[in-house]
Order: sequence, then C-alpha cells, then structure tokens
Amino acid sequence: MPSHNSNRATTSSVKTSSFKCDGRIYCSQMTSCEEATFFLRNCPNVKMDGNNDGVPCEKQWCR
Repeated sequence: MPSHNSNRATTSSVKTSSFKCDGRIYCSQMTSCEEATFFLRNCPNVKMDGNNDGVPCEKQWCR
C-alpha cells in the first residue's frame, strides 16, 4: 500500500520554468520582469539588482 506522502513531489505547486541560466547577466538582456527575477534567484553573477533589495531591473522591467 503506497504511503500518502509518495505523491507529494508530483502534486506540489512547484512551477517549472521555461527560463535557463545561459550566461546573460544584465537587465538589457532580459525580456520581462519574470525572466529577470528567475535569473536573479537562480543564476550566478547576475548584475540586475544594484540596490540589493531583491527586485531586479527596477528601472526597466520590474517597476
């Protein structure tokens, strides 16, 4: 008999992203706030949050 916890990973609300870390690091290389946020949270060495408040590209995408 399967455990009730066996399906937890498949039923969680984890969103799969169409974005991937591909070397882009600047806001000018992004196409949306969602994309910039993904890069800020998941990719190394990005330069998209000059004031370090956790919101990327505030002058361009994430107003």
